[in-house]
Amino acid sequence: MSKVILQGHIIVPASDLARVTNELANHITLTKAEHGCLIFKVAVDRQNPHKFNVYEEFVNQAAFDNHQQRVKQSTWGQVTQNVNRHYAIT
Repeated sequence: MSKVILQGHIIVPASDLARVTNELANHITLTKAEHGCLIFKVAVDRQNPHKFNVYEEFVNQAAFDNHQQRVKQSTWGQVTQNVNRHYAIT
């Protein structure tokens, strides 16, 4: 199988910004520790504090799917329920 790449951004509502920002470092640490994670970057946009730029690479679809499943059950999944996601997955 081939590598899966997700890139894009999320827009975080003002009401959730503090919770999302506070959980970001933990989310990055947990994701980078996942089997099959090659690259995982999430960073606040320099011009818009409500926009978080995202870039992810996983070794294959199974690793990506496992990541998605873990996130749904995580604190990050809870605090980002209201974000607008703008992703392209290849």
